[in-house]
Amino acid sequence: MGGHVGAPHSESGYVKTWIYVIRRLIALIPVALVVATIAFVLIHLAPGDPASIIAGPDATAEDVENIKHQLGLDQPLPFQLVRWYGRLVQGDLGRSIFLRKPVLDAIIDRVEPTLLLTVSATVIAVLIGVPSGVISARFHNSATDQAFMMFALFGISVPNFLLGLIFVLVFGVWLGWFPVAGYSPLEYGWAKTVRSLVMPAFALGLVQSALIARIARSSMLDVLREQFITAGRAKGLGERAVVYKHALKNAMIPTITIIGISFAVLLSGAVVVETVFNIPGLGRLIISAVLRRDYPVIQGVVICIAGVYMLVNLLVDLSYLLIDPRVKYQ
Repeated sequence: MGGHVGAPHSESGYVKTWIYVIRRLIALIPVALVVATIAFVLIHLAPGDPASIIAGPDATAEDVENIKHQLGLDQPLPFQLVRWYGRLVQGDLGRSIFLRKPVLDAIIDRVEPTLLLTVSATVIAVLIGVPSGVISARFHNSATDQAFMMFALFGISVPNFLLGLIFVLVFGVWLGWFPVAGYSPLEYGWAKTVRSLVMPAFALGLVQSALIARIARSSMLDVLREQFITAGRAKGLGERAVVYKHALKNAMIPTITIIGISFAVLLSGAVVVETVFNIPGLGRLIISAVLRRDYPVIQGVVICIAGVYMLVNLLVDLSYLLIDPRVKYQ
């Protein structure tokens, strides 16, 4: 986690926290550099030539070479890599080969549905997973506990794309409650946007809610065995106060950690669900880019997703301060 438990924060504690944040931000630079290098090398090692795809099946070898020269693909890989680094430093992710516009603009055009889908799925996962884990721990080894754990096992075992197809069949085709595919942008009204995201958000969120429920249950069981919980019960505190006021707060740090990981997983996992529901988000963008060998788009999306992973990891660490004021960073 990068911190330890100690006395409540003083003014010097806040200074240390800011120093820790700055250190973490600086530490992200080499990580981002490694991610950029891996994304560049792996994509260029993959089979397929974008110049041949752009030129078409009837193009001559000379036409292909001319396109390679225009795109800079005829230059040595080390030179292309250095040029890639230089553009990244300037915030330039390159220009899409097929979309004929900057990669950053292409990502911005597609980020709304993916971001809303990921946030919605995370909210669903938290609202279902945390209460399920807490209730299951409170009624440990009871029929309620077994029922919630069976739900968690089911959620972890079923792929999100299969859940999506089931939702489309039941709630879209048979009942007609929600549109079976597509996305309605916010500019056309939030109600239409919500209706278009309900099924894909539940398809993503239910799977992650099962994982969150298992972690929340395990954390709660560990805390409920602590001595201060036993002392609280001995003093006559009600079971609700013991569980929801004292135990839950202490069990939230591992749960918050898995929620942060789940958000990042949902962001990348939205690729499949967006394809199932025909949502024009980053998932559809990167799939079309892979099929077309559009290197700049693939690299740009990978860099953005990796950046979100790193940012979420940092925010999760800092959230510990809000949950437990005894946590201090050095």
